[in-house]
Amino acid sequence: MGQQRTWESSSSATVGQGSGRRATAAAVSTRLTARTAALALATLLLLAGLQTSAKAYDRVGDDGSWGDWGVEQAEIDGDLTEGTRDMGSMREVARVVGAPDVWRHGVTGKGVGVALIDSGVLPVEGLTGQGKVINGPDLSFESQADELRYLDTFGHGTHMAGIIAGHDGTAGGSDADDNRFVGMAPGAHLVSLKLASADGATDVSQVIAAVDWVVEHRNDPGLNIRVLNLSYGTDGTQSYLSDPLSHAIEVAWRHGIVVVVSAGNNGADAALNNPALDPYALAVGGADLHGTRWTDDDTIAEFSSRGDGSRQPDLLAPSRSIASLRATGSYIDDRYPDARVGDRLMRGSGTSQAAAVVSGAVALLLEEQPSLTPDQVKRVLIDDARRLPSAAAFGSGAGLLDVDAAYDTVEGRPRTRGSRQTWAISTGLGSLELARGTQHVSDDGVELTGERDVFGRAWDAATWARNAEAETAWVGGWWNGLELSGSDWSGSSWAGKTWAGKTWAGDHWVGKTWAGNTWTGKTWASSP
Repeated sequence: MGQQRTWESSSSATVGQGSGRRATAAAVSTRLTARTAALALATLLLLAGLQTSAKAYDRVGDDGSWGDWGVEQAEIDGDLTEGTRDMGSMREVARVVGAPDVWRHGVTGKGVGVALIDSGVLPVEGLTGQGKVINGPDLSFESQADELRYLDTFGHGTHMAGIIAGHDGTAGGSDADDNRFVGMAPGAHLVSLKLASADGATDVSQVIAAVDWVVEHRNDPGLNIRVLNLSYGTDGTQSYLSDPLSHAIEVAWRHGIVVVVSAGNNGADAALNNPALDPYALAVGGADLHGTRWTDDDTIAEFSSRGDGSRQPDLLAPSRSIASLRATGSYIDDRYPDARVGDRLMRGSGTSQAAAVVSGAVALLLEEQPSLTPDQVKRVLIDDARRLPSAAAFGSGAGLLDVDAAYDTVEGRPRTRGSRQTWAISTGLGSLELARGTQHVSDDGVELTGERDVFGRAWDAATWARNAEAETAWVGGWWNGLELSGSDWSGSSWAGKTWAGKTWAGDHWVGKTWAGNTWTGKTWASSP
């Protein structure tokens, strides 16, 4: 059994009062110990349409870092609706977690930047407002194609962007018009860093580079990055105390950025993904609302990873058949047209979606109380989550997100929480290969393995860890001795850069293949 640690507190403020909702003390994350987890590769990168009345999956690739893209086909006929309400719509998701009650105070996340490390964002309606999406560097393999740079060719990032901060025209956070799409924090802006290409291909070294960039540029004019959404994970099992990806997100946390990470979609018997296994992160599991607004029947989603004795999700958020913005012409959109909802939306399930819901909620709290530290935000969300009487205690963390109760806790009270996490800190001196787990990108059949970054350069963990902590891992457009991007802003996007065309195989990138499962959206569905 893992050793439990409690929060150090300098205050004992009462939580959850004023909303009328039940607030319960949270089960605090426990210390991670190294554990070998046999994660189910066969469930990853699943994509399917509604084809049969039995549960079935159509697999793409062996596995994939950005998650399981598929559809649980039998589940979507009739049991996600309550009367005429679509419980997978963002309108209903927002209501279930209390967001409209926060919007009524005029709080929409305005001025708060949410870094979205994902597959890019397509400029679709709901994400085209002035200043809504700012493009950080494109670190994907598609960055070398001018016509693809920054754009979501996979379909994951746009879906997350809509959940976090989508905003149709003059909606202003209102839920009065069913025809308007409104995400959790419609006033927030997104800083998009594209990592995944159309096939999902991404190496963990690219993710680390993206987190480093976010830390160093969080205070650039107009950015104010306070939240980082990472719907990503590998099956790496080395201790967070040495893991380089864990170290990167801890550095972001210590620099004032709330890092929201998806728990993983490997089911009840699975440990959390890396870096969700790091106890500093805000790890989000998936809740199944069972088609109602009431929480009495809510359970842990079947696919949601529940963790082990040393680490489980911190809380849950809606995750099943969530209808968000569609990346028209992307891989998922073209391959699975049955997942579309009307002309603009697409339905997906997974802990990716749950993490995006929580990221939007965090942006709301930070608009109201910018002085909150990441530890304080995490503590408030855990303390004010709603216990789910029908959900298993193990794997549900503190319960279901309740942003209205959390808002009532922080409203008008600077630094209501003196609490801080006291886990041991990661050194980042561990293995890059072990951080990948079994997920590897490959080029012409040559896998990237060992202590090498995406360009095949030797990974110097000590130098990188020291530079990351000092905010010097990036120098202009250079990271880890490589020139990956331009060195400044070009309009609303970070300037691109032509790479030297070198990979571990010594060839240019052509038709990258993917043999990893790290993006953690799970399924696509076409009807509630």
